[in-house]
Amino acid sequence: MKRLSVFLLSAILSLTAPAAVFAEEAPAEEDVQYVLFLGTNDKDTNEPVFPPEECQEKLKDILIEHFGGYTIQDAQGGWVGDDGTLYQEYTLVIYLSDTDMEHVHAAANEMIETFHQSSVLIQTNPTKTEFYSGEGAEEEEAAEETEEVVDDAA
Repeated sequence: MKRLSVFLLSAILSLTAPAAVFAEEAPAEEDVQYVLFLGTNDKDTNEPVFPPEECQEKLKDILIEHFGGYTIQDAQGGWVGDDGTLYQEYTLVIYLSDTDMEHVHAAANEMIETFHQSSVLIQTNPTKTEFYSGEGAEEEEAAEETEEVVDDAA
């Protein structure tokens, strides 16, 4: 009787395991990626507010406080002013997701104050987010769960 129970349990699991694996393979979630461009020259003097390394450290502190993490890239920004003068500055590009505009604005307010800026450019890009664990990771997890259930039944 015990052998029949294990056989029936194995048969049931083999029929339902593919459905369980499929159910766990949720499609990528709709998300918004916020991309912020933070200039580092003073809004009034057009001189660097801090050296680049200090800019990065101050920005990291702000992002950790508001979001618990960060992705930052260095860039060079430039524009021509109304008087025809070419302005250039060290710029930090920030990528954020899994948040909302209210939190982005709160962090941008702190950036504006800390870096003495007139504004921070914020782009919102609809995207899909997925944390990929590698090929076959879902099947391995399902197989391990099946083995645990069969061992418990025996």
